[in-house]
Amino acid sequence: MSLTVVSMACVGFFLLQGAWPLMGNHRKPSLLAHPGPLLKSGETVILQCWSDVMFEHFFLHREGISEDPSRLVGQIHDGVSKANFSIGPLMPVLAGTYRCYGSVPHSPYQLSAPSDPLDIVITGLYEKPSLSAQPGPTVQAGENVTLSCSSWSSYDIYHLSREGEAHERRLRAVPKVNRTFQADFPLGPATHGGTYRCFGSFRALPCVWSNSSDPLLVSVTG
Repeated sequence: MSLTVVSMACVGFFLLQGAWPLMGNHRKPSLLAHPGPLLKSGETVILQCWSDVMFEHFFLHREGISEDPSRLVGQIHDGVSKANFSIGPLMPVLAGTYRCYGSVPHSPYQLSAPSDPLDIVITGLYEKPSLSAQPGPTVQAGENVTLSCSSWSSYDIYHLSREGEAHERRLRAVPKVNRTFQADFPLGPATHGGTYRCFGSFRALPCVWSNSSDPLLVSVTG
């Protein structure tokens, strides 16, 4: 299982006794995941690093890994430079937080500022939790609603996502008297509905999540 690249093989970069080169000489590039950051085990994800700065090379690094980053030559299209890094087939060892950097011609040891971090999450390896709404999935406008994610599995963290939103909410799981582990997500006064799902994860593998709960549609009336 290895991290591969689309247009050229990974090559070593840190030649000076393993030290990081100078960083922050150019503004940060952007890092995107296609088809998205939440994936099933065995799938492949493309991490695209791009910028309107004409970088000659892009470098992709996963936090917590001491290996040299992967490097690709930047391709120029429509006034931006970009590179596509292919990761897969995905296994838990490849989940984690990624950042990318760019370098300009004639200055290979002067990297840009890092991109914003991007978490690549593998889902579907554990039992799905259940998701419920209090006082119920249909509420009046302005009524307080809380979504409860629970499971018999001893998850440390629960993650709540809403369709159409890029970021999830997360809360620590709390053991209950009925031997389940639960987190209660207060949504506050209801203003608009949506479809929600939750996932469980363990502290030791924060980017490896359970199967998704069944979707829960929250409707707001009035």
